[in-house]
Amino acid sequence: MNRTLTVLIALPMAAIGISHAQVVPPLHQSPGVNAPEDLTAWRAGDRLGGLLPYPPAPPGTPNPEKPLYMYGGRGEGSWALPELPVPFNAWLQKMTAQRSRVDAAAQARLKKRFDLTCRTRPGLTMSRGKLQPIGPTARLPGGVKTWTAYAGLGPDQIRERGDFPYTPLDHPLQSTAHMVFPGMWTRVHREHERFDVGFDIPEGFLPEYPPPLHLTTHRELGDVTRGVEITYANYFEMFDGLLTPEQMEGLRLLVTPFQTAWFNVTDHRVTQAPSQGVACFSCHVNGHTNGAMELAPDSRPNYARLRVDTPTMRGNYAQLILASKRSIRSMDHFAEVEEYFDGDPAMLQAIGGRTLQRSQTNRMGDFNAVIDFPPAPKLGVMNQLIPSKATQAELRGEVLFMGKAKCASCHPPATQFTDNSMHDLKVERFYAGRPEGPIKTFPLRGIKDSPPYLHDGRLFTLEDVVLFFDLILETGLAETERADLVAYLRAL
Repeated sequence: MNRTLTVLIALPMAAIGISHAQVVPPLHQSPGVNAPEDLTAWRAGDRLGGLLPYPPAPPGTPNPEKPLYMYGGRGEGSWALPELPVPFNAWLQKMTAQRSRVDAAAQARLKKRFDLTCRTRPGLTMSRGKLQPIGPTARLPGGVKTWTAYAGLGPDQIRERGDFPYTPLDHPLQSTAHMVFPGMWTRVHREHERFDVGFDIPEGFLPEYPPPLHLTTHRELGDVTRGVEITYANYFEMFDGLLTPEQMEGLRLLVTPFQTAWFNVTDHRVTQAPSQGVACFSCHVNGHTNGAMELAPDSRPNYARLRVDTPTMRGNYAQLILASKRSIRSMDHFAEVEEYFDGDPAMLQAIGGRTLQRSQTNRMGDFNAVIDFPPAPKLGVMNQLIPSKATQAELRGEVLFMGKAKCASCHPPATQFTDNSMHDLKVERFYAGRPEGPIKTFPLRGIKDSPPYLHDGRLFTLEDVVLFFDLILETGLAETERADLVAYLRAL
């Protein structure tokens, strides 16, 4: 080799005036248009649109005083650690000591916006007899006499006032997140009682427990459970002779407990004793819901994730989108990716548990496909009211639903009151905060059985639902019109 060339090769490239980019492009490829010299500096330049940057929030950190919709941007990283930063006994002691303060803060945040007194009316019941909650529960902001007057202010003035009641709900312990079960569930299933946080919404605003289950294949039986909660211990005897072998296998998997991110046998848990985990039917009780809530797995950091209510599985056969923020298009796919590990495959590998194969998730989908809506005796073949069976208020409500209230634009009756799409309601027009983005259109059949409403449960009653959309869609409904619309929704 030429001695001069040998010396040049041995010298640092900077010493002879040659840059890395002149020798070999980064990763043997061109850097791309407008590639920054320093990606760390580029990341630091994220535009937050006036929002606050997310504060550091290791697991167990209580929620900040400001609501989380006032924060935006990115977190430190996408992955969570499958290990606690402290010994388990220290974690247990610290979280147990602060739980009362965490729960009290969550209640204070709700009471500031809502009247948590659950009002009911004789005769207005869910499918199995629990009295429906009556609202609206939102507190009327000061300076206005009626909700009609408040709606007339418009989004710009309401945003400037800063008193919009229907802002997003935070998880009561968002830094740790994961499933939180209501008391009606944990009183029976004590293994799911968390030592770090409790459920915040009063039970009067939750679905009946256990709920009925209707099958598309056996409508003659009505509620096939007759008030019994389906569990691993009884599913076979209850459904032997009703289901196909594949459906039975799918049901078995739906009632089988699997380890999750925080309910497991490792020290990375929020139950005092090691936990066998949770089953799909721990939240989707009898194929419906007990109101348990979680955080949507579709974003990071934890403070950016939206609180999500447990949706019903009833009528999933009529839906083409099976996740609130993502376009999951089949029931077997949804069963495959159900977020037992908050969308973090590394947690699954570290903690172990739910490694299902496609043949198994297909069978879970097979059972899911025969869960029916509850009966609606006032609806005809095309889901329109039968005039001879409906009240005058319900009939007036149907006219409003199809017209002035704009409900049918996204909830057409003939397709089980869903357009199988996603819509951005742009609720942030009414408050200074982070945009929530598009959310899927949920079916309205059997809606009386599924409080609280909207994806995060911020609408405790059907009256709150109608008032919320009157504000958001600026439909200008009178108080009597809102009452008629609620009457109609209760008939679906």
